[in-house]
Amino acid sequence: MASFSSVTDLKPFKSMWKIRVRIIRLWKQFSAAGGLTIEMVVVDANGVKIHASVMKDLVTKFDPFLSQGSSKIFINFSVGHSYGSYRTTKHPYKISFLETTRVRSCESPIEVSGFDPATYRDILDGSLNSDYLVDVIGQIVKVSPIEVVTVNGKDTNKISLELRNSNDERLQTVLWGVFPTDIMEAIQMRRNHAIICVIRFGKINVWKDEHSISNAYNVSDVSLNPPMVEVDDFIAVLPKDELVLAIVDPKPLSAVCGVSQNDDFFVHTPRKTISQFSDARNVEKCIVMCTIESIDSDMGWYYLSWKVCAKKVLNVPNDFDEDGNDDDPTMFTYYCPNCKVSNPNLLPRYKLHLIVLDSTGSSKFVLFDNLIVRTWKASIGSNRPRTCLVIGDEHGTTIEATIPWDVTLPCGVNLNEGDWF
Repeated sequence: MASFSSVTDLKPFKSMWKIRVRIIRLWKQFSAAGGLTIEMVVVDANGVKIHASVMKDLVTKFDPFLSQGSSKIFINFSVGHSYGSYRTTKHPYKISFLETTRVRSCESPIEVSGFDPATYRDILDGSLNSDYLVDVIGQIVKVSPIEVVTVNGKDTNKISLELRNSNDERLQTVLWGVFPTDIMEAIQMRRNHAIICVIRFGKINVWKDEHSISNAYNVSDVSLNPPMVEVDDFIAVLPKDELVLAIVDPKPLSAVCGVSQNDDFFVHTPRKTISQFSDARNVEKCIVMCTIESIDSDMGWYYLSWKVCAKKVLNVPNDFDEDGNDDDPTMFTYYCPNCKVSNPNLLPRYKLHLIVLDSTGSSKFVLFDNLIVRTWKASIGSNRPRTCLVIGDEHGTTIEATIPWDVTLPCGVNLNEGDWF
């Protein structure tokens, strides 16, 4: 492993790799599933880029040694498949740090920027796959005042721009979060000069065959007139028409209307039919428009959980005495395997198996408690009549239960206070 491998050569068949790269983009990302992670895009001396991740358990170890713009040597890491709708590079694989990964300083810094702007024509005519984030450069020729949009109870800034390239083609752009303020401050300072906007890892939005660009969560980086050779070259080929920057009334793009920087799921997530997602072979997020045909009652409609962790509890058979008699008529106790607690306080939670269909086929979706409650209230309201119960066994263990208004009890079954079942 004395020599360096190129990023192009990286494959999943081994972990003993050694590469020399520059970190061109670094950010921290939090998700409920993965916790806090470090995400990076790195480039080698040949200009080939690849995504790299540091999982939550290793963030503290590697965080002090990683910074955007620095050149590093990575030794001993795993390589896995790259997939999803927010792919930062076209490399088929991505890097994952291991406990045994080593990060070393690079004596010979890599000067490659990794900036590879997409052409406006490729964006506008749909030639580019919107699952991949792209670089964009353009002169700001139109801008709307900053709008404050309330999304999910939080206010976020939004600004609409129109960029142009050297061919005077125009590209609609919407920026969210902290970027609108930076844009307006730059306009106040450079109103009589060309303002060049450089977007790295922007998201292509598609709505009704119209294409636009926006920043994608905290992945994207937006800068104005940065000291880059690419910016100087771009200014040199701009039309010499001394176009005056226009401030126009905001026209919200339908593609991004009502979507914030932190929650643009419904705009950026691809829509698929049941047939399309059934044929998928990779794990990904998608939106499916379908009709609920029925509920699979054979699978039940709830499960018992511990109130603390909301995880499903298990039924554990009781031990028999020497005579083979069981003192507990219920024949079992409850146990939470997640918290390793016996006889926890129980809480029933919804779990519905829905049979859904569209014009291309049918499938089965599983919905859990919180989503079911929100969907139920949105569709039928929260004022429908329902039956609330407190039930318990002979040992005094009790749980709360709710029977929805549209659930019919079996013929001959009546619920009365004090009854045993």
